[in-house]
Amino acid sequence: MIMQSYDFYYLFQHYGCNMQFGGDDQWSNMLGGTELIRRKLGKDAYAMTINLLLNSEGKKMGKTQSGAVWLSPEKTSPYDFYQYWRNVDDGDVVKCLKMLTFLPLEQIDELAKLEGSEINKAKEVLAYELTELVHGKEEADKAQEAARALFGSKTDTNNMPSTELTESDFTDGAIAILDLLKKCSLIPSNGEGRRLIQQGGISLDDEKVTDVYASVPVSAFEKGYVIIKKGKKVFHKAVL
Repeated sequence: MIMQSYDFYYLFQHYGCNMQFGGDDQWSNMLGGTELIRRKLGKDAYAMTINLLLNSEGKKMGKTQSGAVWLSPEKTSPYDFYQYWRNVDDGDVVKCLKMLTFLPLEQIDELAKLEGSEINKAKEVLAYELTELVHGKEEADKAQEAARALFGSKTDTNNMPSTELTESDFTDGAIAILDLLKKCSLIPSNGEGRRLIQQGGISLDDEKVTDVYASVPVSAFEKGYVIIKKGKKVFHKAVL
């Protein structure tokens, strides 16, 4: 609290920032800043909170197994951003549509009537609307097309998230599977990679990877790329 209060004090003093916004879990921290400013400078500063976006389990939304969901395409690709919202819990769809999109409430009410597997239509609307809002229509279209191709009957991989490999990534004509997964930002550590492989969560061109010490030879990239599948819903193209 002390450090965050000083942050507000510094911003007020050096940049004229007299109001701080944050989630309602930061209320006491921000009040500490306004009080520090009042006592040190004798001036008024203000704080405003907004409700946290929580899922149906009461946990903060915007986090994944691999880290935070970012607005920047450099940190979270438009496809991964789309997929995050496409895979939200059924109980969170209507709330997110109301809080995060500009769709008419009448349309949201109609989507709220969907049940069972039909609710996936509402999830697709949510994912598309938010991806278009953050990344633009072109990227939203690409993400939607890629998702439909991967989970439908099509095999188009043009818009799939991809990572470019170079010859320097290979040693003696091969790259270790764990190194490949890390290169593609699919795992944060070797330990996580070993766990996924041991649990049958990694496939390479539809072939399940069972050996944590396996290597992928250059010859596997004969068509120019390999498709990595992590779990049931994460696809990635490694290009050489």
